[in-house]
Amino acid sequence: MRATCLAVLALQAASAVLGSPVPQDQEDGSSLVVTSDPAVDLEQLQTLAAEALQKAQEGVSEDEAARKKRGDTSVDKRSDPPCTLLNLKIRREWGALSKAERTSYINAVKCLQSKPAKTPAQLAPGAKTRFDDFVATHINQTLEIHYTGNFLSWHRYYVWIYEQALQQECGYKGTQPYWDWAKTAVTGLESSPIFDGSATSMSGNGAKIDNQPDIVLGASTGLPPVYLPAGTGGGCVTSGPFKDMSVNLGPVALDLPGGTSAGNPAGALAYNPRCLKRDLTTKINQKYANATAILSNILNPKTVEAFQMQMQGIPGSGNIGIHGGGHYSLGGDPGRDVFTSPGDPAFYLLHGMIDRTWWMWQSLSPITRQFTSSAISGTNTFMNSPASPNTTLTDFIDLGFSGGPNRQIKDVLSTVSGPFCYVYI
Repeated sequence: MRATCLAVLALQAASAVLGSPVPQDQEDGSSLVVTSDPAVDLEQLQTLAAEALQKAQEGVSEDEAARKKRGDTSVDKRSDPPCTLLNLKIRREWGALSKAERTSYINAVKCLQSKPAKTPAQLAPGAKTRFDDFVATHINQTLEIHYTGNFLSWHRYYVWIYEQALQQECGYKGTQPYWDWAKTAVTGLESSPIFDGSATSMSGNGAKIDNQPDIVLGASTGLPPVYLPAGTGGGCVTSGPFKDMSVNLGPVALDLPGGTSAGNPAGALAYNPRCLKRDLTTKINQKYANATAILSNILNPKTVEAFQMQMQGIPGSGNIGIHGGGHYSLGGDPGRDVFTSPGDPAFYLLHGMIDRTWWMWQSLSPITRQFTSSAISGTNTFMNSPASPNTTLTDFIDLGFSGGPNRQIKDVLSTVSGPFCYVYI
């Protein structure tokens, strides 16, 4: 019932502003009445975001039309259909889906895992399935899509193309769900509907491995190391729909307990079939990706550079950010490998949450954070190593054999513009 009410609020908010004038851009989130409960504040932001972003899109569209009428040739010629209430999609949290809806999503993922890959074998011998196409793409581009100017936009388009594959190739009727870390920080990962190991979960924990040492991050870089507790699993996933799935690619740089790492000696894209492993760690979720941390990442950064650095974790700060908090609370193989992490089906729920957080942050200053050069910041390589040009709005996102046409970054900065037409509840 609560999810339904939020959906109605989101739709009402969008409906109320169709045809409204361009809103004044707000940098301080002044429409949000901050309470003492971060979870309540996140719900407020979620509802306000649908209104603010739809307003901004309507205003920009009207401005473009006016400039075109004046003969201004700088107006973009967009071929995508307009986003309206008739085609607006709602993305929801996994626990808000009915059992039938969860089953439908699971079946679509398994469908992708049963279809042959589109990536040529000579390029990625280990890509055996359509699902693997997405993993291979992420492996190939990892050092150009993390700690870069396109981190947020690339992953937004990537998750949407995955959602499109589920729908168009496997008959899925729903939208991409997300994993709300704020909820699992309270309930615990293994008690959540995402990871409880039931038939309508994304499968549960891995088999328990006793006395695992800490995960140690950053020791090889010369930065102060970050120590993360091992979880309550560590071995092969033993329950739920994906307990028998095969992880075919990688690892590339898999963080192992004790501060070591592992890679496939035959190569990142070689065929290396193995079980899906998880090491669910609620303590990491609670420390780095709780409601307070998420809200702080939305309200405190005033620039996209600050926002995405806080999200990914500033190297040397000792904080792995909410992005790292999500990945490392999942753990296991490929969950602890930044290259191969999409090999765990839960990756797409995790990055749905990344996108939702960015979506709410954008809503606090919707024009600046969606439609100007201030919407992106950074270079085209991981922490600018090696040195590379600054990312621009006209740079293209190429998802290779995952699918989808190449898109300029400027066309994927709004969830209600370009190819997109969705909001979150």
